[in-house]
Amino acid sequence: MSERGALRVRLDRLLREIAKFGLVGGVGLLVNMAAFNLVRHTTELPVVRASILATVIAIVCNYVGFRYFAYRDRDKSGRTRELTLFLLFSLAGLVIENGVLYAATYGFGWDTPLQSNVFKFSGIAVATLFRFWSYRTWVFRALPPDPDDEAVQTAEAILERAEALEGEPSRDRERAAAPRHR
Repeated sequence: MSERGALRVRLDRLLREIAKFGLVGGVGLLVNMAAFNLVRHTTELPVVRASILATVIAIVCNYVGFRYFAYRDRDKSGRTRELTLFLLFSLAGLVIENGVLYAATYGFGWDTPLQSNVFKFSGIAVATLFRFWSYRTWVFRALPPDPDDEAVQTAEAILERAEALEGEPSRDRERAAAPRHR
C-alpha cells in the first residue's frame, strides 16, 4: 500500500469515527433539547437549571451510545477510569454548554423560549467540539495497532525506507556536486 493509500485509510477511519460520533451526538442532542423543553415548560425550574438537568440526561444517553456503538472497538480494560474521565469531560462540556445559556439569559436578558433554545443549541455546538476532542483523546482511547494489520506493516516499511534514505545522499545533491563538462 502506498503512502497515499495509507493516508486514505486513516482518513476513512477518521470520517467513520466522526459519523458515528455525530450519530450518537445527534440522538443526544434530541434527548437534550426534548428534555430541556419538557422540563422548562412543565415545571417552575429556572432556565439554566432545566438545561443542566437535560444535559445530565443526555450525558447518560451519550455514554451508552459512545461505549456500545461509536467506540465499541476501543480499549475496554479500564472501565472505571473510562467512566471517571467521561464524567469529568462531560462535566466540563456541561459547564461550557450551560455557560453560554447562562450568559445569554442572565447577562443579556435573552429569556424567551426561542432565545433559550437558540443559546442552548449554541452552547451544545461549542461543547461538542470539546467533547469530540476529549473523548477520542482521553476517554475512548484506541487500542495499540495490530502488528499483522496490512496498513501498519506498510507504514512501518515506509518509515524504515525513509530512515535508510536519510543517510544516503540524494541524486539531486550528487548531480549538483559532480563536475560539469562542456
